[in-house]
Amino acid sequence: MTDIEILRMAAIAAVISILNEQSDDPSQVGRMPGTSWSQDHRRMNMGNTSLMNLRASRSPWK
Repeated sequence: MTDIEILRMAAIAAVISILNEQSDDPSQVGRMPGTSWSQDHRRMNMGNTSLMNLRASRSPWK
């Protein structure tokens, strides 16, 4: 292999390594609630009230 090919492979490996460090555990992605938009649409599809109504209905004083 030439020096350019070795440097190219090293750069690709470095980028992949950085991306893997920043991302969450792939096995836990399905357990995360997601964005507000996706939470709201999931609630509406299941017949529940919207996320905005859910958040507004909670009393701040207990």
